[in-house]
Amino acid sequence: MRLLQRYILFELLRVFTLMITVLTVLLVFVGAFQQATSQGLGAILVLKILPFIVPSMLPFTIPATLLLTVCVVYGRISGDQEITAAKAAGINVLSLLWPSFILGGFLSLGSLLLSDQIIPWAEKNIENTVACELESIFLEKLRSQNQVHDPTSGISITVMGVRGKTLLVPTFRYSPAHKQPVHLQAEEATLEFDLEHQQVILHILKGYIDFPGKPRFYVEKDDFPFPLPSQSAMAKPRHMTVQSIKSELGGLQAERDELEFHRDIEVAMLLALGDFERFNSPEINADLPQNQVKEKRQNKLKTALASRFALSCSCFFFVLVGCPFSIAQARRQFLTSFFMVFMPILLFYYPIVLLTMNLAKLGKVEPSWALWAGNVGLFLIAIHLLRKVLRN
Repeated sequence: MRLLQRYILFELLRVFTLMITVLTVLLVFVGAFQQATSQGLGAILVLKILPFIVPSMLPFTIPATLLLTVCVVYGRISGDQEITAAKAAGINVLSLLWPSFILGGFLSLGSLLLSDQIIPWAEKNIENTVACELESIFLEKLRSQNQVHDPTSGISITVMGVRGKTLLVPTFRYSPAHKQPVHLQAEEATLEFDLEHQQVILHILKGYIDFPGKPRFYVEKDDFPFPLPSQSAMAKPRHMTVQSIKSELGGLQAERDELEFHRDIEVAMLLALGDFERFNSPEINADLPQNQVKEKRQNKLKTALASRFALSCSCFFFVLVGCPFSIAQARRQFLTSFFMVFMPILLFYYPIVLLTMNLAKLGKVEPSWALWAGNVGLFLIAIHLLRKVLRN
């Protein structure tokens, strides 16, 4: 790399490192605060999960920070007539842009690596850290609020007080999905969190249990397991690696093919038997609820897979637009140039991305090409700006 390109690359790295550090520190504290308030975490637990919050913030901060960086660097060197001096020396302006293109390409690969490997690893560590502290979180909530309610698992606990790890006069309500609730009241009880089997074991002493449709009965001492609160059977696509997403998609497609195969066999049997009236039956014409759930899951996985690549490459396309625009606006302040180029991105690029993501999740469009619509728009704008800069 020549001296001039090394100089520009060093300026880009210096400004980008400073800005990404400041912005990430600010956002990490905001994210940690939100995590603490939503899950009732203590200060010590927040400090434990802080290192794992940072990777979750970077894919959102890197593109905007890189855009601001190229506006600062290229706006300054253009405003100081360094671009004009380079052109007077016979240097093509495009050669001055290569350092930013290289940096944008490497940061796009870095964002993809963060989304594919680092963020799933960080989310798993956050869940494990919080899970290890579940007992203290539960007891702290019961001490301060005298009740805990988790609508996801259907568990509700109300107590008169907490002495050590013992719940005084607790009342439990367990409402499984599509089933009537079970009520339990005892003089004392303790909770044991079995993380290996993802369940909570309730140890009660002198309690009364009300099962639906059965008379109330008394138990002197007994144990009752419940699902661990807020645990989902299916992982969020954002917290999965590309390999795991493809693996699950393959399994869902295999199940769908097997279902269609069995349906074809059933249709062939109906044709052979002459039972034409059953062609209008729901099991032949309509999708079952479980099939609709699998289809929604499949659409979400496909959208997550396509968006992971499209959003990671946004770093490169932001550079393509930001560099020629900041050079063309050399007389303006870099913040003015940044807002002039970022506001259209904020008003048009991100709404288009969000719209295509929602349509892809609903199965209206194919995510493999629809989620690149925003990047294609940026590319067309970048070509126009580059031609203008190279010509003038």
